[in-house]
Amino acid sequence: MAPQLLHTPRLRLRPPRPHDAEAIFPRYAADAEVTRYLSWPRHRTLNDTRAFLEWSAAAWQRDGVGPYLIYREDDLIGSTGLQCMAGERALTGYVLARDAWGQGYATEVLRGMMELAQTCGLRELEAICHARHRASQRVLEKCGFQPVRDSNQPFPNLIPAMQPAHIFILCIARP
Repeated sequence: MAPQLLHTPRLRLRPPRPHDAEAIFPRYAADAEVTRYLSWPRHRTLNDTRAFLEWSAAAWQRDGVGPYLIYREDDLIGSTGLQCMAGERALTGYVLARDAWGQGYATEVLRGMMELAQTCGLRELEAICHARHRASQRVLEKCGFQPVRDSNQPFPNLIPAMQPAHIFILCIARP
């Protein structure tokens, strides 16, 4: 079971709650530029965000881990988390509101997810990154992720939705 509250040097992370929909929707989930290179569709209505919150609660109930909201002081700036996969593997990623870009938060959050994965006994983290999303590729590589294969991952916010993507893997060394 993952902790309900995580801290990085500048950020606080916690699981989403049902009342968070009104903050998540306008802050990043409905922003076309923010969601451009994400593998989930931009939220068009508050009900889309509520559906994400239901999915999040189910993931936490089923796996003991799931999405986290990212806060800079009391300001919601994005989301991250771990999604359990087969074996001792998980998928991770991050999304940040535009005013949080370029400040090192993605690297800080990804390192936090790496520590959490190790604490949870995972052996491998996977991340999917659009081939043209250079900033995200740099973050993944800076944190030690290696591109291992290409994917036909759909990116529903781009036309055409099927776009080239790279699968990045990080093998987690156990003490």
